Amino acid sequence: MSIPTRFLRHPLRTGAIAASSAHLADALTEPLTLGLADVIVELGPGTGVVTEFVLRRMRPGARFVAIELDPVLADSLRTRFAGRRVEVLTAPAAALPDLVDAPVDAVVSGLPWTCMSRPDRYATLNAIGAALAEHGAFTTFAYGHAAWTPPARELTGRLAEQFTHVTRSPLIWRNTPPAFVHYASHPRRNVRGRRPDDGMDETAGTDGTDGTDGRIEARTLTPEA
Repeated sequence: MSIPTRFLRHPLRTGAIAASSAHLADALTEPLTLGLADVIVELGPGTGVVTEFVLRRMRPGARFVAIELDPVLADSLRTRFAGRRVEVLTAPAAALPDLVDAPVDAVVSGLPWTCMSRPDRYATLNAIGAALAEHGAFTTFAYGHAAWTPPARELTGRLAEQFTHVTRSPLIWRNTPPAFVHYASHPRRNVRGRRPDDGMDETAGTDGTDGTDGRIEARTLTPEA
């Protein structure tokens, strides 16, 4: 099942209009030093383009969990990667801390952030922060043409609040549409995020990106009622 087909049938669930290119998949996985990670999670793997790059880069003995909300795509992933070292779970990304109980070293995301409601975005970012180890890192992408939109700017602000180190890659032209990668590492401890700006247009634009016992206590970001 292709990403364009799933997008046409379930645009709010799928978000992306095309599968990630190999160039974007490389940019999403290269900064995460997956060869040193013990536990790796992919959120929104879609058809498995990025999944393939993770499998190539992860070390023997590492645990790799892919969490996909769309049951059709999840079943396709299980078939494609049968017998390989990836566990495919059908669940919302915000359930991450309940699905993977060990501290996660790396999270790579293809989630459609601007197709999600604001409470779901906050819950998912909080879940990522809660699951990551102290040294953990997170990558996600955004389409370049929509970087100015309120949801895309809000995501950038959330990352800066929730992580100690945040960078953005140059625009990756060899992707449809061109996109850049957000990299964030070292989740902050015990810091409460500010509320979203009043009057922000929840529906404006889409960037297609597509939130303790021995774990990081991530800050709680609280959406508006």
